[in-house]
Amino acid sequence: MLETEYKSKLVICSEQLIAKTLDCAFKVHKELGVGLLESVYEKALLFELQEIGVKANSQVDIPVVYRGNHLGVGFRADIIVNNSFLVELKCVDKINNVHLAQTITYLKLLKYKRGLILNFNVTLLKNGIKRVSI
Repeated sequence: MLETEYKSKLVICSEQLIAKTLDCAFKVHKELGVGLLESVYEKALLFELQEIGVKANSQVDIPVVYRGNHLGVGFRADIIVNNSFLVELKCVDKINNVHLAQTITYLKLLKYKRGLILNFNVTLLKNGIKRVSI
């Protein structure tokens, strides 16, 4: 399959959905601050998204298919928003290339065009946001 064919088959989400997700993340970060476990931020973000009527699920299984064979569940996405958008949460000193590679792999497996890496271990959340597109 050509790369252009692959990219045309990706699920695309709206900028409005990304903006709503970021608004919720800012609210969570403002309320909880820095220093908690990733799982706490995940539950709080999921709560905020559901509060505004955005469908979101956490710890979603990401199946791996190799040459037509289902290898089972290989990974879990932190949050899937509206069945079209991946949010990976981190509580690290800084987002690095491994986090980016992981997110790109998840996007490919899910066939999603866009995702976010949100690092809640920063004083200002705007410094912990990484947009990812494939």
